[in-house]
Amino acid sequence: MFDSDVSRDDGSRKMTRRVFVAGGAAVAASYAVLVMRRAPGVEASVAVHGTRGEVTIVNFGNDGKNLGKQTVAKIVKPDGEWLRQLGKNSFEIAREADTEMPYSGVSLNEHGKGVFRCICCDTALFDSQTKFESGTGWPSFWAPIAKENIAEVADRSLGIERTEVKCMRCEGHLGHVFDDGPAPTGLRYCMNSASMKFMKA
Repeated sequence: MFDSDVSRDDGSRKMTRRVFVAGGAAVAASYAVLVMRRAPGVEASVAVHGTRGEVTIVNFGNDGKNLGKQTVAKIVKPDGEWLRQLGKNSFEIAREADTEMPYSGVSLNEHGKGVFRCICCDTALFDSQTKFESGTGWPSFWAPIAKENIAEVADRSLGIERTEVKCMRCEGHLGHVFDDGPAPTGLRYCMNSASMKFMKA
């Protein structure tokens, strides 16, 4: 009688240990999955968007002086690196094609002389001499500093046909271009401040 009780007790302890270890492993695995789901960008941190290769851009000084063409390697990085470099706001706009709220950008009321450069790779994008007040709430320009420095691609993301403007070197999202701008081009390059930095002459 006593022998059988002891053996039953040993078996129960073994079963309890197995259940405890298995249960602990299941809890740990569930927690890891939960953390990954709750942390946006865990998978995106290693995602790489863009195409490798070379492009020819035009270099400019901060005074707008043309320094000539140069063939350079395109800049392609994992999203995690872009996020660390740019911060959340600029990352979401420049790398994920979001749009800043109107009248919120730091470049909107910038009226100094200089050059607006890509926040991601420093490529010159717009000269301050082409900036104008569009009344839209976003920095607006009637021409890029050099056509070679930007790319214009079709954008149907909102169910309408628009033309997205990207940096040629890093493919960062800058904004959109519309045909309701002033002379001499009749264009309005409607840009996000968070995708650019202003460098005074």
